[in-house]
Amino acid sequence: MSVQIGNIDLGEFPLLLAPMEDVSDPPFRYVCKQNGADMMYTEFISSEGLIRDAAKSRQKLDIFEYERPIGIQIFGSDIEHMREATEIASQAGPDLMDINYGCPVKQVACRGAGASLLQDIDKMVAMTKAVVEATHLPVTVKTRLGWDDNTKNVYEVAERLQDVGIKALTIHGRTRAQMYKGVADWSLIRDIKKNPRIKIPIFGNGDIDSPEKAADWRLEYGVDGMMIGRAAIGYPWIFREVKHFFATAEHLDKPTVAERIDVCKTHLIKSMEWKGPKTGIFEMRRHYSNYFKGLPDFKEYRMKLVVASSVEEIMDVLEQVDKKYSLEMA
Repeated sequence: MSVQIGNIDLGEFPLLLAPMEDVSDPPFRYVCKQNGADMMYTEFISSEGLIRDAAKSRQKLDIFEYERPIGIQIFGSDIEHMREATEIASQAGPDLMDINYGCPVKQVACRGAGASLLQDIDKMVAMTKAVVEATHLPVTVKTRLGWDDNTKNVYEVAERLQDVGIKALTIHGRTRAQMYKGVADWSLIRDIKKNPRIKIPIFGNGDIDSPEKAADWRLEYGVDGMMIGRAAIGYPWIFREVKHFFATAEHLDKPTVAERIDVCKTHLIKSMEWKGPKTGIFEMRRHYSNYFKGLPDFKEYRMKLVVASSVEEIMDVLEQVDKKYSLEMA
């Protein structure tokens, strides 16, 4: 059976790209979509920034036809501001709206937004209701198990948010206190999926970093789909590898050096097109080490890439990488 979010058909077991700050921009989303991501989200966007018409927040509303279906994710601490931000974001033409109740970082959670709302479920429910009523689009939510080990309240959260109209829920298998440390625990996600009251799709998130784990956890936890985040950074092939393993129980060949270079170039070009050459080149610097992770003695080339200031210099270094490693690893 296909997974549905409102009128969006995501197929039998969708793989979602997680919204990641300073990562999930249109250039990164492009290479993930090319490699099999079924649905994606923007970086999370501050409701306050949208209301103030802040340039950075507005730019994050950019979406493109090839990305569909795509959701715009917003966060905030003020219910009325979240309602206003929903109206603004809906005008950008996404396929759905998503609310972030999972971000654990201090700058967000300590200002009453993100995972902080797990400490005040009544406010979370009221905020979600305001967002649902402010848009014609399906509304989804991403959250965590709870604030800490003593307050794992996501079971109640799932029921109450479904009651006010959300159409899907993604749960990261950690508490806010864990941040990104330790091992994600999906057992409570499984309990929520088994809850007969829950009719909306439940997606699991956290620690999916290989086709085997995705296949094992699909069976073990019974979720409707999976959201992949950190494992896709510099490795957008994770989506196609997981899908191939689901279909065949066999591994796809790992991307060759030439494939890594090709996708890296595409990412760079899209980055420059969207942000302009200077910013596009600068912001690509965070991705090079991930694209070429595992190549022996790569540090010299990484240093060249992160100091290169023109596309010509970068392309020259990538040609050097191709010549050196394609021969060595042939």
